[in-house]
Amino acid sequence: MTEPPAESLLFDVVPPPTPVERLLHLADQYTQHNDGLDLFLGTPSPPAPDAHVGSAQSLVVGTQSAIKAIQDERLYESVELAETIRRLKQLAFLTSSSVDLGAGAARELTALAPEAAVGCAVTLAGETRRRRWATAPAPDDRLTAVHRMALAEIACGHVVASSSLGREFTRSREPKVLMSTLRVLETKGLAERTAGSAPAAYVGGPPLDRVRLTGAGITALASVIGSPPAGPSTVPGPTPHPLPATAEAATRSR
Repeated sequence: MTEPPAESLLFDVVPPPTPVERLLHLADQYTQHNDGLDLFLGTPSPPAPDAHVGSAQSLVVGTQSAIKAIQDERLYESVELAETIRRLKQLAFLTSSSVDLGAGAARELTALAPEAAVGCAVTLAGETRRRRWATAPAPDDRLTAVHRMALAEIACGHVVASSSLGREFTRSREPKVLMSTLRVLETKGLAERTAGSAPAAYVGGPPLDRVRLTGAGITALASVIGSPPAGPSTVPGPTPHPLPATAEAATRSR
């Protein structure tokens, strides 16, 4: 069989994820980690004390890799960028600390991690556009304001889906992500459901389906997250949640 010319292989290489995409993927990994802990803690028998250790250690490496990717961009220093790096270092510190704790206490330390990662993505995307507007990714024109909001809420780990009596529905925080919106995003290949991967809505209930961004959904959200409002109906990205002051103090002392 004839080998294709070496030049043609260059066009099949998938570009590496941008730092913003890395952060959105990291948020998804933290959501899966938290869901796994919740499911463990919801079982009748006590979970193994170190059930979360391997996942937590992988998240520490992933968070540190995200920090390095941002630093490798060599953006001009700014207060916003410095705070983003500091927040990610806090996140890595908290996740590393969770390794030495039981599952319940460990869950507390990563509770806000998905939102924190998405908040860092918002800040980084805005800083990147401000400094490198000529090379910023073109916004995905498939996304309405409602779609952008829904993708951001999904990225934060705020959306689950389920069904009852033959009717599907979603559960989310405010602003609400409707099932009709989710179906549109699924049709576009931007979101998907992982069956039975999220904790039940009530004690003894069935596990729910976690709604997650696909690879295409991460790319689409990264192209618009943190961008200036396009009009009065545009919904802004989520606001970063501060991590506990004790974590910041511990990070600075390292």
